[in-house]
Amino acid sequence: MRNQSYDSFGNTFKRGFMRVPVALRTIIAINAVIFVIQLLVGPSLNTWIKLNFGFVPNFPTIYLEPWRIITYGFLHGDFMHFLFNMLWLWWMGRAVEDTIGPRSFLTIYFSALVAGALFHFSSAFVFDYNLVIGASAAVNGIMVAFAVLFPRTPIMLLLLPPIEARYLVAGLVAIDVLLLNSGSNVAHFAHIGGASVGYLLTTAHKSGTDLSKVIRYFEYLFGRVKPSPSSKPKNKNMSIVKDVEIVEEVDQTELDEILEKISKSGYDALTKEEKQKLFELSKKN
Repeated sequence: MRNQSYDSFGNTFKRGFMRVPVALRTIIAINAVIFVIQLLVGPSLNTWIKLNFGFVPNFPTIYLEPWRIITYGFLHGDFMHFLFNMLWLWWMGRAVEDTIGPRSFLTIYFSALVAGALFHFSSAFVFDYNLVIGASAAVNGIMVAFAVLFPRTPIMLLLLPPIEARYLVAGLVAIDVLLLNSGSNVAHFAHIGGASVGYLLTTAHKSGTDLSKVIRYFEYLFGRVKPSPSSKPKNKNMSIVKDVEIVEEVDQTELDEILEKISKSGYDALTKEEKQKLFELSKKN
């Protein structure tokens, strides 16, 4: 006989987790799975994972193993390192993704992650820094994005009085600046790099820049959005773009947006027009 309380807790957790915006919950889930793997494989293999997928700021590595500028952000040193990164990301990431959308959210997150690695790399010319792991640079980018989008939102920390987001996040970045070359194992330059890019991209978004184009490009590159087969041009010196190709691209974009809304809020959240559009598009595919 199944334990009903366990089943109820599992279903409740699943429903709650599925309400988290799609990009945010995917990133948290990937980090959680990798951290569990780090715990299960044992100290020796865990060290091997860090050495082979963490970011090492030297010339041969950054050219020969460029994937490290991404993979380092999904590894963590210990439980508290993992926990605080994911908590900050969850606390501030929900509002950011709900406001700017999942693609723009991912653009800021991964751009901040890469910037963190590059800032850490550049600092190695002056300071003696070694391997770095952790999502902190990307999380800092999202925290700064939250402060730019919701500067006056009060945030409670332990027993402290409410602090506006802009002051809290600015204070955290200032601490990283003050602790540069402090001799600690914290990659302060990576934090500053992530925060800087988070500020620049969110400011650009507020000015009208479409950050989602970055993710749409990678979707196209890896075949999620497939171009329509083009016909041969009538003249070898002239290319033709048919109206049907443009229509199919627009349809694909609308379908992606509807599916994202279903993922975030469920089918019932769709408007009558969106449900009709989904029905029409499903008949085409």
